[in-house]
Parts: sequence; C-alpha cells; structure tokens
Amino acid sequence: MIKVLVIDDSAVMRAFLGRVVASQPDMELVAVAADPVLAIDRIRQKAPDVITLDVEMPRMNGLDFLAKLMSVRPLPVIMISSLTRQGADITLRALELGAVDFFAKPASLAELEASVHEIAEKIRAAGLSRVVRHRPQSPVRAVPRAVRAPGPAGTDCVIGIGASTGGVEALREILVNLPVRMPPILIAQHMPPGFTETFAKRLDSICQIGVSEAEDGQPACHGMAYIAPGGRHLSIARRLGGYQLRLTDEPPVNRHRPSVDPLFRSIARVAGSRAIGVMLTGMGADGAEAMLEMKKSGAHTIAQDEATSVVFGMPRQAIALGGVREVLALGDMAQRLATLTA
Repeated sequence: MIKVLVIDDSAVMRAFLGRVVASQPDMELVAVAADPVLAIDRIRQKAPDVITLDVEMPRMNGLDFLAKLMSVRPLPVIMISSLTRQGADITLRALELGAVDFFAKPASLAELEASVHEIAEKIRAAGLSRVVRHRPQSPVRAVPRAVRAPGPAGTDCVIGIGASTGGVEALREILVNLPVRMPPILIAQHMPPGFTETFAKRLDSICQIGVSEAEDGQPACHGMAYIAPGGRHLSIARRLGGYQLRLTDEPPVNRHRPSVDPLFRSIARVAGSRAIGVMLTGMGADGAEAMLEMKKSGAHTIAQDEATSVVFGMPRQAIALGGVREVLALGDMAQRLATLTA
C-alpha cells in the first residue's frame, strides 16, 4: 500500500485528493494537513510514502517547505499547481528542488473529476520513484547570444529524446552540458499545456544550445533543442533537403499528448541510421515500441540506467523489447551525445 499525505489549504482539494486515494486498491490516505506546519507532525506520526503538496500555502509556502523536506527527509512529492505562468515558474522551481512530479489544477470541477486516473497514476509513479537528498544544481551558464549560431540542418543527424516522471531535471542535466555545435534535438516530455513554454525558456537561459517550444512548420536547426508543446504531438518530416517540425492535435497515444511514440516513429522513418534516440526516466511504456523501430532503422538508441532514473519504467520497457543499443547513467549522457555527433 502506498501511504499518502495530502497537504493543501483548500478543503475542496483535500476532499477530492482524499477520494482519489481512497478509490485506489493500492493506496491509503494516512493524513491530511491544511498547511506545511501541521504537515510536519503528520510526517513524523504517519511516515507517508508520497506527499501531494499545494504550491501556494499559508504560514509556509510550498517551495520553502519542499526545500527543507528534501534537505532533511527526502520523500516523493507531487506538487499541485495552478494553470498560470506564475504557477508554472513555481512548479519548475519545485522540480529543481526535488519534487518528482506535478499536477496542474483544471479550470473546472468537471475537468477535475475527469483527472482521477491521471492523479492516481502520478501517485503510483511517485511511490515507485527514487528520491535523494537535494543536491546543488549544475552551475548556470551565461551564454552570450553571439556565440549561438543556429543554422538549418541538412538530412544528417537528428536526436530524439523521450521522458516522463523525473524527466524535467534529467533533461536539464543533459542539455546544460551539451556544446553549441549539436544537431537538432527534438524532445517529447510528458507535460500539460501552459508549462512547456516556461520550461523551454528556463532551459534556454542556462544552456549553450538554444532551447525553444516547437512550432509547426519551422525548420529543425543545428544548435537547437525543441520541446513538444503540452497537449500536442511533435514529429519530424523531410523538407527541401532538411528537416521540418510538425505538430498535430491527434488523439493521445499511450494516454499522452505529447507522446514519445509519434516522435520516435517519425525520426525512424525520415532519418533512419542518421538518428539517435534517447529514453529517459518515466513510468509506463510510451515510446518503447517506437524506439525498437528506430533501432531497426539503424539509429543509435540509448536508455537511462536504473540507478539514475527517478522511475525506471520507460527505459526498462524499451530495453525489454530489444530497442536499446546502450544503457548509460544520466551523468554520462551529454558527453556520449557530443561524441556520437562530433
């Protein structure tokens, strides 16, 4: 049983999250708290396996509480965020501090009720996650814009990356350590609308390569990483001797949009042996079959190892299907990608 503590100043959200937990056969609601100060005693008394934590809280805000928790007694934390730009900024900061995932509050009660399965899956993934004491981030790199010179990529190498739970920090770890001269990098990170633009801007401010939210029809350029917008699938197509990004609103794949599968399948089709596929931390099997297609087309495929994955689900499935040529620790990814594309 996954023991869950809900921390939220909204009685409505406490009741709703309590019902979600109570409806799952493998979960138990051990306590609720209206603010982080009360939660400290609940943690001592109930020893929860997973915590849901509202971003905006009285007496002590969610970020301050999270920072203290992760430095003293690390536990899997899912942040409950508002669908605002400020909410996105705070949520991404929470992930940097060690939260394993987040859930964006829908705008209506009907949408909230429809999200029961998604929340339950996030709690389940958090219960399986590997959490460590918060460690300092990689140093921020102030990169003069003049150093970056993105240019159209011919039909040579392209890199595809898929990620879910734990992927926000894994992507930062990789991208911040890549040199300027890299082929186009296309990323499908499971993330809802309203968050990917903020995520891309945060990465762009600290990376040597440029990072942006993908736009439909734009050319894929050297020295750039493109993140699939929340709520849209990202793929790649050939165009005038180069590559072009495609965004679609087709139904979710493996319950996700963006999904890793459409991205990897398109890369296998148009780039073949000139491609590299990377599967990072995440729960489930999204992208596993498509990574096998990439490998069969001649691409070099890499999966994150279990020891450095927050949740070793998506990499495990890709390995089990035979779609992975190489398994690497997260800390070795950037150097390996730079070497493969040199």
